[in-house]
Amino acid sequence: MRAGGRGRARVPGLQQGGLAATGLEQGHPAAIAATLDEAAAVADAVLFEGYLLYPYRASAQKNRLRWQFGVLTPSGFPDEPDRSRTEVLLDFRSGAVLHVRLRFLHLRTRTVHDPDGRPVDALGEGDDRRFPWEEGVPREVDAVFPVDELGDTPGRELTVAFEVAGERDVERVAGGHVERRCLPLNGRIVVSAAPLPGPYDVLRLRIDVVNDSACPDGASRETALRTSLITAHTLLAVSAGGFLSATDPPEWALPATRELDNRHTWPVLAGPPERTDLLLSSPIILADHPQLAPESPTNLFDGTEIDEILSLRTLVLTDEEKAEARATDPRAAAVVDAVDAMPPEIWERLHGAIRTLRPTSAIPDAAADPVFATDAPWWDPGADVSVHPETDSVLVGGTPVARGSRVLLRPRPGGDVQDLFLAGLPATVQAVLHDVDGEVHVAVSVDGDPAAELQVAHGRFRYFHPDEIEVAQEGGTP
Repeated sequence: MRAGGRGRARVPGLQQGGLAATGLEQGHPAAIAATLDEAAAVADAVLFEGYLLYPYRASAQKNRLRWQFGVLTPSGFPDEPDRSRTEVLLDFRSGAVLHVRLRFLHLRTRTVHDPDGRPVDALGEGDDRRFPWEEGVPREVDAVFPVDELGDTPGRELTVAFEVAGERDVERVAGGHVERRCLPLNGRIVVSAAPLPGPYDVLRLRIDVVNDSACPDGASRETALRTSLITAHTLLAVSAGGFLSATDPPEWALPATRELDNRHTWPVLAGPPERTDLLLSSPIILADHPQLAPESPTNLFDGTEIDEILSLRTLVLTDEEKAEARATDPRAAAVVDAVDAMPPEIWERLHGAIRTLRPTSAIPDAAADPVFATDAPWWDPGADVSVHPETDSVLVGGTPVARGSRVLLRPRPGGDVQDLFLAGLPATVQAVLHDVDGEVHVAVSVDGDPAAELQVAHGRFRYFHPDEIEVAQEGGTP
């Protein structure tokens, strides 16, 4: 039973994450702020998702439509939401404090003007050029809520209103001036909760983020963005208790979890895996306890980014293109400079890494199972000694086909057009593979393809089902 609580049982299996050691047990503001900072790297990746897209220049067509994730437009704008909602199950103890940190980008327009004050497309030359651009200014709003007040009065809403003042800055430069302007923002963080039926002190916690900023009737999206909360997301920390995973809750909490109402955002447990007192609610769907890959030294801002490809492409930009990127945005300049200065050992790391998802030694009776006779992870071909792509075979028309067999390609009608181009061509089998669903695939290289030798060296094959190939007779004919 909980001392000082409502006389209900502790949630089974919930990790408390060392709260007493960090000072969170007493709701110490500095300790809570430090806890929120633990998730800052991942939260920053969310904050700047899509902020800049390769080739990182203001003139690039890809950068014409940048603000796509987590945009909460001002109230009254008809086409996009003006609020988001996070719902999560919270296990708490008496005296718990909830700290909410709202983070978003505030759009700041940058315009350049000639000596007469007229807007122009560019000013200056070389490294001293200035371009019009939409900058994103990070904003944070912190709010603290006593959990007992929420739990004792179901349906009660606690509201923290916030305001971001407008800004205007004029920078005098050769040939004119640069003006930066932010419009004012207004909004609310609204928190409410309802006890969950059952023996545990668990609340169905709701956090609404509302944009109350003004928007002229009939305004375009470009205008509405100036008073929007962009890539809006929240970090939550609780001083005494923990959050239940919305992705993998305990079995008893499954019915309540399915009823959670999350709108335009998705909550995941944050920080190291042993913590449950920290949560990130993001407009980008993540897994619990997301982490940045240690192989990624640079934030390249591109959605589903492939670091090595983007870095190589950035490296081969011309000096003129790099100068434009540096003049576009300080973060673009940082990307170009980081890629230019990247040492060989970092480039090596960008090739990727293999991480063991689950060693077979963790599987009950793995040693007794011939399929799991090694300590290789389950997805590694070495984990299953009963199959091997270079020695396995499959029957095609009653004839075994294996590595080195000569075949003719007979792709099914209506299939992939790239496969249909190869109909009737001779090929050499390079491997016979079995997938996790029990399907068999034949990997081949096309005979006479000038690139075949290089593709085989890199393990790049064309794949067909056994009923899409025909055993070739000696000399290459059916």
